[in-house]
Amino acid sequence: MNNTLRLKGKFQTRSAQAPGAPTLPANAVVESDDLKSKIEQLESVATYWERQRVHILPLVQVHYRRVVPKSKRLQCLLADGSKTPNNSIVGAAFEESEVRGRQRHVITYSVSLDAIRTAISKLEKALGILESLGGKIDDRGLQSLTRDGLTGQNKQAGISKTTFANVIRDVHSVARFGVKSKEDLDGYRPLVTIYGSDRSAEQTVSLLHDLGVEVTSANLLDDTTIRMAPDQYTVLCEKAPYLISMSLSDLSQYELPEGEKSPDPYNLTIPDPGNEPIVGVIDTRFDAGVYYSDWVEYHDEIDPQLGVDSGDYIHGTEVTSLIVDGPRLNPALDDGCGRFRVRHFAVAKQGKNSSFAIISKIRQIVVTNRDITVWNLSLGSGLEIPPNTISPEAAVLDELQNRYGVIFVVSGTNKLSTDDVNKPKRIGAPADSINALVVNASSALREPASYTREGPVLQFFRKPDVSCFGGDGRDKMAVYGPDGVVLNEGTSFAAPWVTRKIAYLIHVMNLSCETAKALLIDSASGWNTMSSTNMKLGYGIVPRRIEDILETPSNEIRFILEGRVDAFETYNYRIPVPLVEGKYPYMARATLCYFPKCDKNQGVDYTDTELDLHFGRVNKKGIKSLGNNVQGDAFARTYEGDARRLYRKWDNVKHVSDTEKSRFVPRKSFEQPYWGFKLRKVERFDRPIDEDGSLGPNAGDGMRFSIVVTLRGMDRRNHFEEFKRNCQLQEEPWIVEEIDMNLNVELYNEADIEIDFDDDE
Repeated sequence: MNNTLRLKGKFQTRSAQAPGAPTLPANAVVESDDLKSKIEQLESVATYWERQRVHILPLVQVHYRRVVPKSKRLQCLLADGSKTPNNSIVGAAFEESEVRGRQRHVITYSVSLDAIRTAISKLEKALGILESLGGKIDDRGLQSLTRDGLTGQNKQAGISKTTFANVIRDVHSVARFGVKSKEDLDGYRPLVTIYGSDRSAEQTVSLLHDLGVEVTSANLLDDTTIRMAPDQYTVLCEKAPYLISMSLSDLSQYELPEGEKSPDPYNLTIPDPGNEPIVGVIDTRFDAGVYYSDWVEYHDEIDPQLGVDSGDYIHGTEVTSLIVDGPRLNPALDDGCGRFRVRHFAVAKQGKNSSFAIISKIRQIVVTNRDITVWNLSLGSGLEIPPNTISPEAAVLDELQNRYGVIFVVSGTNKLSTDDVNKPKRIGAPADSINALVVNASSALREPASYTREGPVLQFFRKPDVSCFGGDGRDKMAVYGPDGVVLNEGTSFAAPWVTRKIAYLIHVMNLSCETAKALLIDSASGWNTMSSTNMKLGYGIVPRRIEDILETPSNEIRFILEGRVDAFETYNYRIPVPLVEGKYPYMARATLCYFPKCDKNQGVDYTDTELDLHFGRVNKKGIKSLGNNVQGDAFARTYEGDARRLYRKWDNVKHVSDTEKSRFVPRKSFEQPYWGFKLRKVERFDRPIDEDGSLGPNAGDGMRFSIVVTLRGMDRRNHFEEFKRNCQLQEEPWIVEEIDMNLNVELYNEADIEIDFDDDE
């Protein structure tokens, strides 16, 4: 077996090139009537907002023609002084386009009335120029105009050639402008988020009071999310429907599986805890009378007014039993990770709970327990996640993981007993957390368990991430609850096994959260083709033993690349993969993980930063990437919808892989006998302008990333030592660290030894 390697070396960076002149797609034509209709629509929007008496910036909904990248969003229209249109976005959703089966963006902008009037003026001036050019223009005509400039009386039109070109490009991208109305709203749900990300809690309360919606600061989950009664929601819909970004349920039904009493006698004892890593568990209550209670530090965070029921202790106690002593309870599932101490927080009762209360408690718990890095959350709502909005629970988890460098392992939620077993059901909150590692359950036959649910999240993000045995049918799992050992099943009991592995990788192997997540996904994926069942299994089933994650067969090489991104491109083109007779006899796969800042107010455009992964052999043009990723390449044209579907654009997990075939042809080497990687960083928003006029940092500046690469030698030879030697003999050598499990365990144990100093010597 070969150990996993960690390569440390110098990464090069490159800034982005300045954008070129505005263009239209090939065969596209913009006509005078297109500009006239946009003028009429914006006039209607301006008139609507002039009649409103509420003191907020007008909200304009822009319905685009398709799913658009940042470069195809408004660049000129709705610019608000020095503020670009892109930085005025406060929400995004998908809707069906005129082309059946295709989606398009609906993006909401918060701008001043002056910005709307200025946009109308630009359209009118551009219309005058366009009519002088014959009433229509195509891409060739637009390029000619931007090259040669305006001529004749068009020079006195009041706008520059660049502004005219940008107006034409904006008009082509937009289907229509409008304002959200009552007809666009769904039914009442008590957790209501309103538009406006830069509004304080006090300003939100004051705004709602002005509209006749009497709420207090105690009703606010954050600056823009409010818990409302039905009559309050009705008033808001009547007076300001345009303010409502989304509404979500506040009652999460946690139907917790009941186990069967084990027929086998168990006489369990456990040694005293030592220096084992501490894992955080957020669940229902914990029974301090169980045999392993000395391993658990228990905190009850449930409101005493809600009372105590005996059923409240079952689920949380059973989940914690697996993290502390899972292999003892289930010898056939022994993962080699040993035991863990647990700090257990009770936030939920069995049955219905308030999401509002649970979210508030989770935020408080993580902030006040900064020494805990790995958290297990095996609670989940029976309701399906909405298609266009993230749940409040998931939004809080994503914020905490990005801000504090922690990782949540979340169960993928189960179908309820009343659900149709044969009908697909979307996962429930908080399993829609993007940064978390979401775990579904598999059966003993390595198939999705009968009760599992599926993604995607926000109609795009792949969830769950991975799967693990969770019991199904006759093959159940032994857990220890208040009444002793019971046999149970559920994603709640699959997640703790993955939590144990994540905690081992981070605390014992000293790996980052990003690397631990990438290693698990890479090892779970294997070399198999993704099938339809992967909507339930994620990237695959996690290996049972921890050594199968950290070690590879003798014909495989696995290495890790870690770093931070600040520039547009971060790359290294000198990874010396061994050649055999001038060719590369390897299958390859690579997994990238990072924890971006997210914004729940942005709807389907939830992640703020995109890292585009290119990994493969180096040629004279750069990298011949696995998965044939051509995004950003010269002369390549990729529609945003295709980039999301083919290359997972905006997903914070990128996985590219060869698939096993009956016949493998070694890859040829190009002019440069190296492999390489390149990350392109794209920000959802333009850089903010500080009060002093200087540009502030981007959301993704300094963000950590991890890439896990696995190479399988199809010649069945062991190239491990040759690869290490090649790395060390480079002109700019890599520092090669071999992750040795036995050595790391010894170092971990020795790090906690107390040293007594004799004061007499």
